[in-house]
Amino acid sequence: MPLNLLKKYPQLLELIHLNEKKRSDSLMRIFKRDIEDNAGFAFRKKQIRPIKIDGQTPMQVLFHHLTTRCDKDEKGNDTKSRSFEMARSQRLHWLRHHTEETGPVGVEIFSYEDRIDRQDVIRTYIYDTAQEYVIILQPQRSGLDYYLITAYHLNEPGGKKQIQKKKKGKLAEVY
Repeated sequence: MPLNLLKKYPQLLELIHLNEKKRSDSLMRIFKRDIEDNAGFAFRKKQIRPIKIDGQTPMQVLFHHLTTRCDKDEKGNDTKSRSFEMARSQRLHWLRHHTEETGPVGVEIFSYEDRIDRQDVIRTYIYDTAQEYVIILQPQRSGLDYYLITAYHLNEPGGKKQIQKKKKGKLAEVY
């Protein structure tokens, strides 16, 4: 939908009335404009890049992570599949707004040492407290660029509590 290209933060994209194909096309236009074709997609002068996964196109993986969420089984464990998530998708255009730091007061930026797959990994969080929106970046080993891990609306039970806990244990500096 061409009107979605005109949406600005904090407006939400209009996706509910679109069929799956049109919705995907609309989201892909936003993604290409703000991320894939944006040579200046950076945070604090560090280029933001997608994570590389063997056998998959990095930009497709990133698009998928920004518009879908992990499915869970009846016990709450992550499955290997992902499904479309409206809340993430409606906020896709917010990424650029937050990484360029053109925005609102009430955005907290901090780094935290997460435990990921039995390894300690430093991640940088951009947390919009007013809109309850989180962007997760991971500094590359070189320290010159970031990987964009994901971005999502804190609409899950315990999500806000988890981000508050990370804020309390934040590192002294932003990486």
